[in-house]
Amino acid sequence: MSVSERLKQFIIEKELLDQEDRVLLAVSGGKDSMLMARLFHDLEINCVIAHCNFQLRADESDKDEALVVEYAEDLGFPVFVKRFETEDYAAQHKVSIQMAARELRYQWFEELRTEQACQYIAIAQHANDHLETMLFNLTRSTGIQGLLGIQAKRGVIIRPILFLSANEVAEEVQRLKVPYRDDQSNFSTKYARNKIRLEIIPKFKEIQPDFESILEHNIKHFDESQRFIQNQVEGIRNSLFQKEGKQIKIKVMALQDYACDHFLIFELFKPYNFQRNVIEDLITVLDRGMGQIFESTSHELLLDRDDLILRQKMDERPSEITIENLTAKVNYKSKDFYILETQGKEIVHEESQVQVDADLIKFPLVLRSWQLGDTFKPLGMEGSKKLSDYFIQKKLNRFQKEEVPILVNADGQLIWVVGMRLDNRFKVTENTKKVLTLVYK
Repeated sequence: MSVSERLKQFIIEKELLDQEDRVLLAVSGGKDSMLMARLFHDLEINCVIAHCNFQLRADESDKDEALVVEYAEDLGFPVFVKRFETEDYAAQHKVSIQMAARELRYQWFEELRTEQACQYIAIAQHANDHLETMLFNLTRSTGIQGLLGIQAKRGVIIRPILFLSANEVAEEVQRLKVPYRDDQSNFSTKYARNKIRLEIIPKFKEIQPDFESILEHNIKHFDESQRFIQNQVEGIRNSLFQKEGKQIKIKVMALQDYACDHFLIFELFKPYNFQRNVIEDLITVLDRGMGQIFESTSHELLLDRDDLILRQKMDERPSEITIENLTAKVNYKSKDFYILETQGKEIVHEESQVQVDADLIKFPLVLRSWQLGDTFKPLGMEGSKKLSDYFIQKKLNRFQKEEVPILVNADGQLIWVVGMRLDNRFKVTENTKKVLTLVYK
């Protein structure tokens, strides 16, 4: 079977793309990416070529660029080139040159993909890159996932020549007379991946000549193991995690049944980006940490009485908003607040609105979150009540308290615990001359 046919089969097997998709090919000028461009041309796939000039190797970088542009034109593919001030970027962001180049190219690839209406970005990594990544991950804390090497498809990134070994790439490049340029930095052992390829793998092959083939089989076993583990974890997650609106509740008592299995609990919360040390802290206080909040980059986890409550982090919103006059309309915590002048004294019993005595309302009003020390006189009561005690009585957790807006009069009196209870001092009475309806929805 020809390499082109093997590529076609690999695309179908891994579901990399559909026949009508347009693909952005990341082409550096090396033999791997130049071969990928030729193979996609032979399969008549709709492509554009993107080349990054990181300006790190003087004339050599410019020669790479010239070769890619010329070959793209020979193949009939549109070609786009971007020159980066890589060293300046690395210094400014305090990252390595390699990390700077990675961040710059993937950011540009995504911008170009969208601009050129491409469905995928193709990266020319082959089977040896796959094995080297797996060995490199052994030096990092990646768990089983890191032992799977490189995935053929992840989001919009595809790696279509992952089925080819480095030797097969070299043979096909020679057979098809594909032009290419070698990046001399690929032969320097000051980079960790090069050291693995040039020094460590050859040592393993002295012990086991079939080392690369055996490692590939082991990666497949790791993949099977990982899929089995994730199926088991997903079943437990589905039984424990109960979605309620925008939040997820997990019974603490039920989770404690698995408290001795730290790996399992970490995997349960992994989709929500929690680090292992955060989960370790959570486990230590499961039976005594009421009110504590644990954070990931994207989510918050509240330990509240009998439940763990999981939610996505909220966008930054103003701590308070001022309502200047009767005609103002403002948006607070994703809902609109406005005031209506009401005919008559009819009381509408809805959570989203209340009727108040207009003569008692003093502008500017303020919508804000509750504060420690807030008190009000709940409708129907003569005495005052701490808002914190009222929330406890209503069994609101910390997340729910944060979401309740408080409407405050210009004189500092609380008018409305919005959506919950009007202050008794602002109610409509027989002496009321004019009624306002406060709406929040």
